[in-house]
Amino acid sequence: MNVAVIDLGTNTFHLLLAKAEANSHEIFHRERKAVKIGEKGINKGEITKEAWERAMAALIDFKTTIDAHDIKQVFATATSAMRNASNGSDLVAEIKNQTGIEIEVISGLREAELIHFGASKALDFGVDKNLIMDIGGGSIEFIIADQDKAYWMQSFEIGGQRLVEKFHKADPITSAEIEKLYTYFDAELEPLINVCIAHQPNTLIGCSGTFDTLSDIYSEENNIIRKEESTEYPFSIDAFRNIYQQLITKNRVERLAIPGMIEMRVDMIVVACILVSYLIEKLQLEEVRVSAYALKEGILYDVLDHLQTNTSN
Repeated sequence: MNVAVIDLGTNTFHLLLAKAEANSHEIFHRERKAVKIGEKGINKGEITKEAWERAMAALIDFKTTIDAHDIKQVFATATSAMRNASNGSDLVAEIKNQTGIEIEVISGLREAELIHFGASKALDFGVDKNLIMDIGGGSIEFIIADQDKAYWMQSFEIGGQRLVEKFHKADPITSAEIEKLYTYFDAELEPLINVCIAHQPNTLIGCSGTFDTLSDIYSEENNIIRKEESTEYPFSIDAFRNIYQQLITKNRVERLAIPGMIEMRVDMIVVACILVSYLIEKLQLEEVRVSAYALKEGILYDVLDHLQTNTSN
């Protein structure tokens, strides 16, 4: 059967359409929209009127695409902005009323589980422990895992949109603002740092928007043609360090001119990369990899697992 997966992130809404069988799948449509439902409201615990309207327009468009493919099975999840907004449940209800799409607002822990599931289908984690990281607009998920299992996972409500609105006032960002971010990370990420000291991961595995764009920039710089079917995107720790220095010294117009940069990432990517740099330094990480799969693929594989279970029963 054909299924639709919708990931309603704080910055970006994703639609994925796939032909799903018990033991296989084929993705035949991918689409994303820069909805930014967290913009100007994320730190106030609300979805603004403008963001609400963008969200509704995106879901109506997605519904048109889903109907055009005669898909009845729709799996939609919403994350940080929706779960923390005082009017989030009202938006969920209006989406159901206007489109018929039922949205599951998932917890941060469930989000981390699905990200781990998706990334584990994309990459061979190997026998050593890795730190998996997904930087969203509202929350950031961390997982420590090797090829056999996940040892620890947690979601932190310190996503990129929150960080931009709290700390990134000057453009280019100032050294004082970077210092304030580092102090903030020291306080907010103490549980992560402690568990990493215990588990000693050597490799950072990045998922989703920021890391996708970093790989795009690296590929453009080095004339690398990324294959559509790739499950791991080209990147390295040296590539990160080079791009990071560019990002923290350029203003918005200059960042947007970097080949591979896209407008929906140009604001959040600075604070996101400061966090990545902080973790590389603090944890003495030696490698950075980029997974092509994250939350939405995790949802799809979760659906496939249920299909397989139901078929075998």
